Amino acid sequence: MKVQCDICKTEYNLPSNTSGEVKCAICGHTWTISNKSHRSWLMMFIASLCALLAATIFTVTVIITSRRDSSDKRPLVAVIDNVQTVTNNGMDQVIVTGTVTNRSDDIYAFPDLVIVLYGDDGAPIARQKFMPSATFLDVGQSVSFTHKLSGNVSGVKRVGVELMNMENEK
Repeated sequence: MKVQCDICKTEYNLPSNTSGEVKCAICGHTWTISNKSHRSWLMMFIASLCALLAATIFTVTVIITSRRDSSDKRPLVAVIDNVQTVTNNGMDQVIVTGTVTNRSDDIYAFPDLVIVLYGDDGAPIARQKFMPSATFLDVGQSVSFTHKLSGNVSGVKRVGVELMNMENEK
């Protein structure tokens, strides 16, 4: 390690583990040197990693919160309350019951509902559209629905419900 006298600027080469008082051989000036640890770069690296981790956690939290906030702003929300399988004349039928809630401050026309049947791989295997019994949903109102699925329901692992709107219709 190189050190320099503060007074006469004489340079000295000392072992890297030297610490304590040093006296200049030229001018007699005495000063203290400390053994600089190589931990400073390690501490900077750890601090950088912590800052990067904190920034990542903050970013993920903001993204999740914004997605949750945007989904919570939907005026109408449909939820399945019960899925029941009944046998009628030797054929299995699935009956889906649920509710649609108006969470806005406006009256909304009740949209058509679509029951989506999903298979083992999570992909939709069938969609069934039906019209609910209500015409309009008042502010804060919830309306129940019941739909008996028609056709073959074998291989169905999950049932979902969607609100039909202008974007979904083709």
